[in-house]
Amino acid sequence: MFKVYGDYRSGNCYKVKLMLHLLGLDYEWVPVNILRGETRSEEFLKKNPNGKIPVLELEDGTCLWESNAILNFLGDGSPLLPSDPRLRTQVLQWQFFEQYSHEPFIAVARYIKVYLGMPAERQEEYQAKLLDGYHALNVMEQQLLRTPYLVGDRYSIADVALYAYTHVAHEGGFDMSGYPAIRAWLQRVEAQPGHVGMFD
Repeated sequence: MFKVYGDYRSGNCYKVKLMLHLLGLDYEWVPVNILRGETRSEEFLKKNPNGKIPVLELEDGTCLWESNAILNFLGDGSPLLPSDPRLRTQVLQWQFFEQYSHEPFIAVARYIKVYLGMPAERQEEYQAKLLDGYHALNVMEQQLLRTPYLVGDRYSIADVALYAYTHVAHEGGFDMSGYPAIRAWLQRVEAQPGHVGMFD
């Protein structure tokens, strides 16, 4: 059985949880509190020397980290990760977009607001995150006006990766009313067999 070390409120951890449910795989969830510094403990750093969650521990004790890398590992050989090189590259394209152009803004805005309670000294940073976060949402909206999923007609780990923080973007202060294609996509993702919510 897999072990997942993570925080239920984290979108990066939720990706792994959602993927395991979509594939019908058993796992044990091991809660980790990042605000208490638990990812910096000597024991945890043996699992991930980078001191971040999520971590997926395999049955042989091997640990994998970085959420999108874990998605690729779990998705290999399943319909959620296309075998065609062009489509697989498009999946990777969206995963890189998620980590470099989406998560640093949408997730961090949510972190400042939800986890930290919007401290005054981070107000300016928060406003900057909103600006770049809306740019990321605009990129997604344009794609989803053309195709039902991020990589054409098929639900893939690209959608899993982007769904995680997009579906809670409103918690970070993003107004989603101007993104009808994203909102319709969120509903399609949530209708997938095996789908599970962040707090389910």
